[in-house]
Amino acid sequence: MTGCVSGRAYAGLVSVLPLIFTAGWASGINAYAVVFLLGLFGRIGWAGDVPPGLQRTDVLVAAGVLFVIEAVADKIPYLDSFWDAVHTVVRPASGAIVSALIAGQDDSLPTMFAAAVGGTTALLSHIVKAGTRMAINTSPEPVTNVVMSTAEDFTVGGVLTLAVFFPVLAAVIAAVLLVIGLSVVYLCASRISRYLRRRRERRAARNSGVDPALE
Repeated sequence: MTGCVSGRAYAGLVSVLPLIFTAGWASGINAYAVVFLLGLFGRIGWAGDVPPGLQRTDVLVAAGVLFVIEAVADKIPYLDSFWDAVHTVVRPASGAIVSALIAGQDDSLPTMFAAAVGGTTALLSHIVKAGTRMAINTSPEPVTNVVMSTAEDFTVGGVLTLAVFFPVLAAVIAAVLLVIGLSVVYLCASRISRYLRRRRERRAARNSGVDPALE
């Protein structure tokens, strides 16, 4: 009996945990894309670990619409950082919920453990996304925002699709990208501080009735 339990736990670590980690990482970048893609993959039979709740038509439609809205907002300078700020809670929460649902569907890992892994990973990747976008917004040109946002969309879609067929490989790629991203945020700390300082100055100017463009 003990051997069966241990074998089941090991199977969960090998197959489900990598998917949970990757889904958490991707949720920190684009939570709506994760819900939509996982639900779609489960709906067409590509992924057996996707819970039925994510495959519902209303969930797919809502996630698809929100994904389109985010795809547009995320490519507009300053609006992207506002969108990131609004989703500081949404993305980690989504990562935790999706991970818990996946673990509950497979029943090989504790749901609280899965939620902790998915939520923490989502929070870290959100910090990377929001931090790099702040650094980019210190430059007035919009091209970098569009390029970065498009690259994020394709990367999330590609790695999440890979996770359905090769979960361990996808998790390794997600982990490498997360480490690189956190390193970039650390190196760009001065640019991020400059962006935050400018935002505080604009807010103070608006509160005092002074047009920031005249300063």
